[in-house]
Amino acid sequence: MDCRASRDGHAVVVEVEGRIDGATAGDLENSMMAEIEDTDKVVVCDLNGVSYVSSAGLRAILVVAKRLSKQAVDFSICGLNGPVAEVFHISGFDRIFKVYEKREEALAEATANSGQA
Repeated sequence: MDCRASRDGHAVVVEVEGRIDGATAGDLENSMMAEIEDTDKVVVCDLNGVSYVSSAGLRAILVVAKRLSKQAVDFSICGLNGPVAEVFHISGFDRIFKVYEKREEALAEATANSGQA
C-alpha cells in the first residue's frame, strides 16, 4: 500500500494504491493524517489505484474522515472501481461519504462548497 499527497489549489489530494487490509490499514491511517496535517478545508481521497479494501481499511478511512470533520474539513472519495466500489456499496460507506467517480468532479464540488476558487 502506498499513500501520497499533492496540492490542487486549496485542496489536498491523497492518492492511495495497493491493498488496504488488516496489515496496511494502520499505515494508511497514519500516512493520511501526516499528509493532510496542514490542509486547508478540502481533502479528496483518490482510491483509483486500490485493488482491495477490508473492513480494517474502511475503519481507517472512517477514523480519518471523523478527525477531518471535527476540523471542518470537506472530505470526499473518488476513483472507486471493481471490488472496492462493491465493498463501499455493501457496507453503506458510499452513503456515508461523498463519493465521486472522478477526481475532477470531487475537486470541483468540494471547492464550490468551501467557497474557495
